[in-house]
Amino acid sequence: MSLAARLPDPDAPRFRVRPPAHWINDPNGPFRWQGRYHLFYQHNPEAPVHANVHWGHVSSPDLAHWEHHPVALTPTPGGPDEAGCWSGCVVDDDGVPTAVYTGVDRHHTGLGAICLARATVPDDETLTDWKPLPTPVVTGPPPGLDVVMFRDPFVFHHAGHRWALVGAGHGDGTPSVLLYDCDDLSAWRFAGVLLDGDDPVAARVFGDGATGWECPQLFATASGEWVLVVSLWDGNPGSTGYLTGRLLPYGDGELRFVPRAGGPLDHGRDLYAPAVLQEADRAVLWGWSWEARAQSEVDRAGWAGVLTAPRIVDTHPDGSLRVAPAPELRLLRAPDPFVTDPGARVPLPDAYDLTVTARSPTTVSLLRSASGAQLTVRLDPDDGTVALDRDGWPRTGARGPVTVAVPEAEDITVRILVDGSLLELFVGDRATVTERVYRRVDDVPELVVRGAGAEVTGWEQVPPTSE
Repeated sequence: MSLAARLPDPDAPRFRVRPPAHWINDPNGPFRWQGRYHLFYQHNPEAPVHANVHWGHVSSPDLAHWEHHPVALTPTPGGPDEAGCWSGCVVDDDGVPTAVYTGVDRHHTGLGAICLARATVPDDETLTDWKPLPTPVVTGPPPGLDVVMFRDPFVFHHAGHRWALVGAGHGDGTPSVLLYDCDDLSAWRFAGVLLDGDDPVAARVFGDGATGWECPQLFATASGEWVLVVSLWDGNPGSTGYLTGRLLPYGDGELRFVPRAGGPLDHGRDLYAPAVLQEADRAVLWGWSWEARAQSEVDRAGWAGVLTAPRIVDTHPDGSLRVAPAPELRLLRAPDPFVTDPGARVPLPDAYDLTVTARSPTTVSLLRSASGAQLTVRLDPDDGTVALDRDGWPRTGARGPVTVAVPEAEDITVRILVDGSLLELFVGDRATVTERVYRRVDDVPELVVRGAGAEVTGWEQVPPTSE
């Protein structure tokens, strides 16, 4: 079933990854296998609420056209994952795709176990059948560290060895990322604390609000630098951040991450728990965008959550993040743009891909309410800022516009991807803003661009075709 085959619902994303109904949260295990991209996700197949956690599964030949597959991982009654198959990754283990995930049993107190499940037919490009191993490879955190949060394994390769990260929080409120040597996936060796919240760069970048670092992800850039991405847990899902730096040998068979710079992974309020796929020449990232509306509205809609568009992530020479939509998303563009004239007032479709370049202060209006309020993006090359102002569409916890600073330049270019209620704003290749904006019955989706010398091009997103 294509992701575009949806019941009419202007708030429902049609082209981003989400199940046909019910709940989705963290993306898990992005994986390339036999020419196809596979993406798994936390999923409740019975209701649009966070419970009964399974692994949903989609795959794609091109990052644009996604196909649904049967649920990949289901909790095993009496097993180490009987209370949920929680977040993790997928790796190639000697030719066998293997899920490495957090299992939670019915007695858990916030501490997960690291479990494995293997594809039963590795030659099947759809990878629809998985078999969990009955015994965890790691039953809990290492002794002596007072770990009170332990979850979300992520496996990577470095210097000819296979390693794994696990997100953690300690009894004194310090967050950390733990490191394991796992050359043999059935025999893990604790290799120390990769990084914790007492590191001065991490403390400056992330502040002191997080008591745990969830969903750690690590990828290498073309320049040889490494990027560590973490989700900042403070008792509830919070925000996400990144650090750039080096991986260095430490002690006897350990590594340490030495950061030099960092910042928020996303400047919006509706992205969490990203997952990264390291390819030979690039790294691809997806995030979870939760619902920013009342549960009663979610229940009526029958679905909750969506994954973002795939993003290509790298670093600038100064250590700041470089981020852009995956180029494959152009496959979703209609053959001809629906707008090329900044002076026109143009109706907007439910899903579109819009690029605006400003050479002077410019306002991009995307949605108009019956009372005259407008959802706008303001670009100001003079001040070096881009601001998303949703004053007419309030969001819990929102206080004024989301403003992003950009380096001084003669012009500013933004790309705006909207798919139903999911809005993703790319500010050049420097920053992203992910927010959920829900339309009311009398709201008017309409594009108006005002600014001397502005340029605009927009495409409706349509079911993808091959290049």
